[in-house]
Amino acid sequence: MRIKAGLERIPGGMMVVPLLLAATLNTFAPNLLRIGNFTEALFVNGAGTLIALFLLATGAQINVKSFGVSVGKGATLLGIKWIVGAAVGLIAYLFAGDNGLWLGLAPIAIIAAMTNSNGGLFVALVGQYGNKEDRASYSLLALNDGPFLTMVALSIFGAMGFVDGMFSIQSFIAVLLPILVGMVLGNLDEEMRVFLDQGSSMLIPFFAFALGMGIDFGAIVAGGLTGILLGVMTVLFTGTAGYFVFKAFKWNPIVGAAEGSTAGNAVATPAAIAAANASFSQYAELATVQVAASTVTTAILLPLFIAFLVKRLEKKGYAFKQGNVIKVDS
Repeated sequence: MRIKAGLERIPGGMMVVPLLLAATLNTFAPNLLRIGNFTEALFVNGAGTLIALFLLATGAQINVKSFGVSVGKGATLLGIKWIVGAAVGLIAYLFAGDNGLWLGLAPIAIIAAMTNSNGGLFVALVGQYGNKEDRASYSLLALNDGPFLTMVALSIFGAMGFVDGMFSIQSFIAVLLPILVGMVLGNLDEEMRVFLDQGSSMLIPFFAFALGMGIDFGAIVAGGLTGILLGVMTVLFTGTAGYFVFKAFKWNPIVGAAEGSTAGNAVATPAAIAAANASFSQYAELATVQVAASTVTTAILLPLFIAFLVKRLEKKGYAFKQGNVIKVDS
């Protein structure tokens, strides 16, 4: 049975198939793999550890002379994500009805969902289609974790002020450190760089499966059509913006599109904002289920959107070689 070849025929298959399989299990038989010990540690709770190891292996492939490229790409991704999310959120505020909603969506749900990206999903997609600098760009993109950037947008709109304690430099360093450790090892020893490179691709389907075990399709039902709409908007607006900005910079546009998702931790953002400013409390519950639905929707839709973009590039005569998009015909 040619499992690997079959997965590789599906765009993003090494990530998409394990993720959807795990999400299906988690929705309909959530306790099947939650039996403790090694099984649960690997297949349910292993995403964080496996992604950290993937980032370390990726960091080992980075030459210190090219690290600035990764920082530039990460800053660009971070900026695109925030600008698009804040802009759509502002439109929602300007055109909201008497009930404070726009298209049935709470503006804080829009900002929370669109400014916060799923790091695991980004790493999985870029691990398949990007190069080592693209993967390392996540070290800066991780700054959008949590409610901080959502609150920055709201403060600019005059809706609320800055709130202390919403951004942790310690959390940012904790994301960056595995990459830096890998960089040190790879730059000190070429053999260590080669050794770590051999295992990086192998990790993708395993942490994708563990990510899927955190997805419950029931969140789509709870969030309703408005939550699904928010997920679709997040993929199309932020993903498309990332695609064209990266294309303009002559970088791999698939990497730009790969940040078009909503992170699971964004679900907690509306409650955090409501706790900081009581004026948002009436929208917190609705915003929470809408963001949760967006999280699940983007986890399913973004890989399909990436597959569409890959096919589109291939039809135009481009190919992916070592994480770079190269024109193969005249």
